[in-house]
Amino acid sequence: MSLRPRRCLAPCFALILSLLPGAVRAEALPVFNPSGPFADALGAAAGYPAGYPQTQRTLVGNFSHYDSVSRTREVPRASTPMPFDRAPAEIALSYTYKDGLHTLPDYLSRHPATGLLILKDRTILAEHYQYGRTEQDRFMSQSMAKTVASMLIGIAVSQGKIHSIDDTTASYVPELAGSEIGATPIRALLHMSSGIAYREVYDGHDDSAKLNAAIWSRTGEGAAAAARQFNTREAPPDTKWHYKGLDTETLGLVLSRATGQPIAETLSTEIWSKIGTEANAAWAIDGHGLEPAFCCLNATLRDWGRFGRLLAWDGAWNGEQIIPRAWVLEATTPAAPFLRPGAGAGYYGYGFQVWLLPGSRRQFVLLGIHGQSIYVDPLSKLVLVHTAVRAAPTGDPTQPELGALWRGLVAQEGT
Repeated sequence: MSLRPRRCLAPCFALILSLLPGAVRAEALPVFNPSGPFADALGAAAGYPAGYPQTQRTLVGNFSHYDSVSRTREVPRASTPMPFDRAPAEIALSYTYKDGLHTLPDYLSRHPATGLLILKDRTILAEHYQYGRTEQDRFMSQSMAKTVASMLIGIAVSQGKIHSIDDTTASYVPELAGSEIGATPIRALLHMSSGIAYREVYDGHDDSAKLNAAIWSRTGEGAAAAARQFNTREAPPDTKWHYKGLDTETLGLVLSRATGQPIAETLSTEIWSKIGTEANAAWAIDGHGLEPAFCCLNATLRDWGRFGRLLAWDGAWNGEQIIPRAWVLEATTPAAPFLRPGAGAGYYGYGFQVWLLPGSRRQFVLLGIHGQSIYVDPLSKLVLVHTAVRAAPTGDPTQPELGALWRGLVAQEGT
């Protein structure tokens, strides 16, 4: 499948310098690499094609040109984009991982990152693209979209469109009445703690595959019927953390019914148009024209950075409170012992559809399969955006190195 032509927006000399090993740059300009680690396996010889069935060879194309393989709904950019400042030179970052001290170039040489952006407030400290990707490409969120959906829920609550997160989902989606998911409070869904039995291991045969097959089908009964099919309760609501796209998909149904419009339109009106975005985003739509809230929002690297910056400021953007501050604080703080780091979610804790990092300092991260991440440190306003094409959806043994890089960044720049 052919890919749409792309025009590099950065000055030509920046592109030339970025291809010269060890080149001295006057400022932290974008760095473009036409290749990257494991490029042959990722389809370099074919120009990183997009298409289905998805294989390792199509990950780069699919994750940066999703609208070429699936229907999407556009999320219009801001009328006046907010430009970022740039550091006088790219950050000389070092961090410790396993066998010693490493640098940002070390990391990029070993990991299949399509994009990596480091911000401190509105200043770009580093911006890298690999596999021929550019600042015009829109990168797939995978489950980072879950956090976006939870922030839109918070806005809807503040507007009175959702009366209380202690309401049951059936209060907003009548088709769920009489089901276990319909009797579940919104708060439990936000905590990924519905208590509904659901298996999500990405083997193509689990419950997530079953949910996906139901919602993407144009001949099926739609997302509400898809959610109802999981009707076995294994724990009372909001007592046991168990990760499942089902909870977020149901949140999306609540959100769209409460607002009376598609999720992409709510995102455009309430957030995307207000945070200085420079490009339209695109959210996938299922077989019935609804956005799956658990995945598939596509945006440029810098616009993902803008969303991260919004969260770093606890929902405020240049003095305007876009997301209620109290909501962001609640969303990024464990509400119960089973949601704390080291408990139900393992290394991480969990808030409102967002992962919480351990330690006394409030830090959190948006995560998506195959290596998508946005790390946020509200204290220093540091944000790290990482888009990637790891071969395995989860469990890559090298993935913890990104956490080490983040910890090194906070130690070095987090004051």
